[in-house]
Amino acid sequence: MNVLWQKGSATVQQVLDALLPKPTLAYNSVLTTIRILENKGYVKHVKNGRAHVYIPLVGRKEATRFEIRHLVNRFFKNSHELLVLNILQDESIDEAELKRLRELLEPEGGSAKEQ
Repeated sequence: MNVLWQKGSATVQQVLDALLPKPTLAYNSVLTTIRILENKGYVKHVKNGRAHVYIPLVGRKEATRFEIRHLVNRFFKNSHELLVLNILQDESIDEAELKRLRELLEPEGGSAKEQ
């Protein structure tokens, strides 16, 4: 999706060529992923000769919010609180990140809407 958002539209080969680092995935892996995204309604294709050109149908923010809702529903029983607690308890978060998250959660420290 990042490649499609950056380019606006692309063929499977163009997506494959834009992926870093090299060596990249197999062509069929990228094609399968793009077809899954199309089935989910994230992208559509138009024919350009023999090639399919894929176009994003949703923006980055919309896709992120949808996937977070899906994550909360699937793994945290529809509890955003459980998701946040899990993040805050993750030992891989460094102190600066943890401090920023705590500031965002404090009423006078700011609001997540500022982001």
